[in-house]
Amino acid sequence: MSSAFAALPPILHPKEEDIQMMLSAGVHTGTRNSEHAMEEYIWRRRKDGLHILNIGKTWEKIMLAARVIVAIENPEDVVAISARPWGMRAVLKFAHYTGAQSIAGRFTPGTFTNQITKQFREPRLLIVTDPRTDAQSVRESSYVNIPVIAFCDSDSPLQFVDIAIPANNKGKHSIGLVYWLLAREVLRLRGSVSRSSDWDVPVDLFFHRDIEELKKNEEEQANNAKMDEAPVNAGAAVYDDVIPDMAGGDMYGGQPVVAASGTEWDAAGDAGGAVAAEQW
Repeated sequence: MSSAFAALPPILHPKEEDIQMMLSAGVHTGTRNSEHAMEEYIWRRRKDGLHILNIGKTWEKIMLAARVIVAIENPEDVVAISARPWGMRAVLKFAHYTGAQSIAGRFTPGTFTNQITKQFREPRLLIVTDPRTDAQSVRESSYVNIPVIAFCDSDSPLQFVDIAIPANNKGKHSIGLVYWLLAREVLRLRGSVSRSSDWDVPVDLFFHRDIEELKKNEEEQANNAKMDEAPVNAGAAVYDDVIPDMAGGDMYGGQPVVAASGTEWDAAGDAGGAVAAEQW
């Protein structure tokens, strides 16, 4: 592994856990198409036609991008953009932990060029999730000379892109992991996070969460709670079966008690009153 990252100082070499996380998240998985400018980042092509990206160059570009981000004095001058739904949560979390600004969702044309708009911004650095879906922001950045860092797949165009990070920008786990690695390296270079210890922020926070999946999980938890309460109700039913209803017969096998009519109650009352008068 050390020979693959000979261009980096030893302190910036990745750990085995980092490489395993990148492989499990599918950061190296490209598409069936390839851009001519991305050939140097493609390792090989599988039999099914998918291109495999070079993870070593992905790590080197993440380290380079982190050094560029740290070189900007004011963190708010960095803007992270994602029009792709699977990258919105990652962009928001990256901006939260690094102090940058974020634009999650549709990019309003003229944000970087039209000073009349309410959302006008003048960033010094732009981070893009996909150069194809975020083409409007990349094009406007070229008008005002804003450098662009972009996560590029095997078929991503590199026009107006200054630092291309080869990575799978179509998977929610891949996008979240790459943003998590970039945010961790930025904080390490700033001295906020130690390299000797792990970052206390889990990578799951950067992953996209589907609303339908959350609803299904809540329904499953509710069903499991009902299943847990079912044995208690069953036990109560068994207890009722053991002790029969006294109105239908006593528990010692006696006959059921029949209620007396109104005339019988009146006769019994008169006889009882006469007996009491005689005793008195």
